[in-house]
Amino acid sequence: MKIGLHRRFLKQYTKLPRNIRVQFVERKNLFIQEPFHPLLHNHSVDGVFPGCRSINITGDYRAVFRQQDEQVLFLEIGTHSELYG
Repeated sequence: MKIGLHRRFLKQYTKLPRNIRVQFVERKNLFIQEPFHPLLHNHSVDGVFPGCRSINITGDYRAVFRQQDEQVLFLEIGTHSELYG
């Protein structure tokens, strides 16, 4: 699986607290090994982000991505209210 990070994602990511950035790396690695692991709560967010899915980073932080075959592009990261509010 090939992982990409959109420039908007990178901009949001650099502004996050260090512990959230570390947690993203851990969840991304889990996602690569097992995309539908229960901790990730991998689910469609088609209503807000057409064609996209989201994984949980922490209780409140989410990462939104689009997947085509074996390529995953993370588009945005933020709190639930920042992304869907």
